[in-house]
Amino acid sequence: MKNSKLAWLISLLLFVALFLAACGGDKEESTDTTTDTEDTDATTEEVATDEEQVLNLIMNAEIPTMDSALVTDAVGFDLLNNVNEGLYRLNQDNVAEPAISDGEPTISEDGLVYTFTIRDANWSDGSPVTANDFEFAWKRAMNPDTASEYGPYMMDGVIKNATEIMEGSMEYTELGVKALDEKTLEVTLEKPTPYFLSLMSFGTFLPQKEEFVTAQGANYAKNSEAVLYNGPFTLANWDGTGLSWQLLKNEEYWDKDTVKLTEINYDVVKEPGTGVNLYSEGQKDKAPLTGEFAMQYAADPDLIHESETSVFYFKYNQERLGEKTPLANVNIREAISKAFNKQDLVDVVLANGSVPANYLIPKDFTFDTDGNDFRDVNGDMAEFNADEAKAAFEKGLSDLGVSELQIELLNGDTESAKKTGEYLKNQLETNLPGLTVKLKEVPFNVRLDLDTNQDYDMQIAGWGPDYQDPYTFMNLWLTGGGNNKMSFSNADYDKLVSSSVNELALDPEARWQALADAEKLLIEEEYGIGPIYQRGLMHLQKPYVKGIVAHPFGGDYSYKWAYIEGKN
Repeated sequence: MKNSKLAWLISLLLFVALFLAACGGDKEESTDTTTDTEDTDATTEEVATDEEQVLNLIMNAEIPTMDSALVTDAVGFDLLNNVNEGLYRLNQDNVAEPAISDGEPTISEDGLVYTFTIRDANWSDGSPVTANDFEFAWKRAMNPDTASEYGPYMMDGVIKNATEIMEGSMEYTELGVKALDEKTLEVTLEKPTPYFLSLMSFGTFLPQKEEFVTAQGANYAKNSEAVLYNGPFTLANWDGTGLSWQLLKNEEYWDKDTVKLTEINYDVVKEPGTGVNLYSEGQKDKAPLTGEFAMQYAADPDLIHESETSVFYFKYNQERLGEKTPLANVNIREAISKAFNKQDLVDVVLANGSVPANYLIPKDFTFDTDGNDFRDVNGDMAEFNADEAKAAFEKGLSDLGVSELQIELLNGDTESAKKTGEYLKNQLETNLPGLTVKLKEVPFNVRLDLDTNQDYDMQIAGWGPDYQDPYTFMNLWLTGGGNNKMSFSNADYDKLVSSSVNELALDPEARWQALADAEKLLIEEEYGIGPIYQRGLMHLQKPYVKGIVAHPFGGDYSYKWAYIEGKN
């Protein structure tokens, strides 16, 4: 079954709420171009045994961590999705379906208590996966000593007592998850949450074996030998800092007969040109394209397109290391938001199918009960306008009592990131006389640390949804929110967003409007962030690579159903 707006409507009516559960939206373009989905179910059982089932891939950054309680990045979530498995997993149609859960859970009449039965499944060391592995992992993610970012973010207001644990008024051991026995897991929610089962496919909710984690101590998840795996593959030959690693078929995986690949080899390649060369030489089976390479290979028969729901934007840090920054001034934020040509950026610099974003909630992501895109409510906001940008900047300089300004722009160190940063620097300095932009280009893990410590002025960041609902974007900017490491705070925004999961949760129209009002306040009134683009991806992919499934949230790809056919 392909996902469609009609499917969303049925789901919405079933839940009598606007939360979009379990599905991946209109992902047909992405799924069709990265997999032969119409043949997948049949062909994965018929792969010729004489074909070497080895896939060679490129990753654009190092692995920051393989601890599911600590991971916050796309690389980590992508790998965890392939080496571990939670109660649910996104399938080939991007529908969340039972995985380690042995079928659907039993749900109490009030919608608050879910009881899962754990299927017969093993860890990579041969020991059984138990209900306690889930209880331990989730509570560990809520333990303040773990310093998890995603644990509190994903469980707050969803799992019973998570909010009180975050606030310090209750111990993490009181989280509403309990192993009744080795095969039975009971989860108690704070309130009915229609998208709850969709969350169960997300990396933060993966299990961890308590005895193993305890034995590893501070070394846990620091290299490939310091992690246990219960998914389709195991991670190998990763020393914690290296630029290469492997995934190997997990012979202990409960559904191992579905898995055809025996080996996936990764190398970190940050320059698109290097990736294209490796692809052309036959060393890699897939290579991302950006900029000049995307244009150069636009007619190549190996070209595939992926539309994405990730949105990139400027984060404006209003307080750096305890001191207010110039970005605490709303006029300065407005000026930067309007001072660069987004169309030229996506057409000339990125050239990968990305589109300008004058919004936060992406296009073609979530729909109301009539099938209308959420994006239609507010349309475009804070569009490029050099004259308005200049006027706002001059007002901001006057507010600050200065005639010129220097702002540091934190960015990644890949070739594509550097070109994007250079383009934006040129645009901002050209359209805002008196502004100097100082580029700070660092490896991904360093940027994560600087973001966590709020040690930056402005940075290019992005967000991909964790589940199919506008709330996954809007709650980022709540006062004190997990990703809100820029001191943005607005009481009206907090009220609008919070109402969407409380008093308006079962009023679809009012909830929709509250989220739209909050987006408008964030983007076009407070200029809390500066949207840049909604990402599209272009790759070269060998025609003998089949069955890779791209996902709209969580881990980017699944290789459980991938295989090699026709290479020889």
